[in-house]
Amino acid sequence: MSAIVRSSQSQLLRRAIQLDAIATAAMAALLIAAAAPLSQWLHLPQNLLLGAGLVLVPYVAFLGWLLSRERISAPQAWSVIAINACWTIDSAILLLSGWVSPNALGLAFVIVQALAVAAFAELQYFGLRKQQRG
Repeated sequence: MSAIVRSSQSQLLRRAIQLDAIATAAMAALLIAAAAPLSQWLHLPQNLLLGAGLVLVPYVAFLGWLLSRERISAPQAWSVIAINACWTIDSAILLLSGWVSPNALGLAFVIVQALAVAAFAELQYFGLRKQQRG
């Protein structure tokens, strides 16, 4: 019975990390495979898009490793939340700093992906809180 309870307590955290892994893997593949055309469409530097895609690969591997564990510890969960928070903040800094000059589509692309990453961080935080209370 305790295994069933423990499993349900961490379900939200595990599902949030699974969704993060799937979305991040898809984004990494898109950025790596289509950096050149995306750069033209979004008016974002090709090297920025390619570099972002390559940076996501070890993150996806880390998420996969976490998901292979029986239980995700609080420090592990906090590391995922922190990485997602940093990505969101860095996305805002990228746009506010003037380092890039995206067109409207590029601006929307950066904002939407940052909001999605923030949503993953929030879900992971709620999942961790639920796990800690249980």
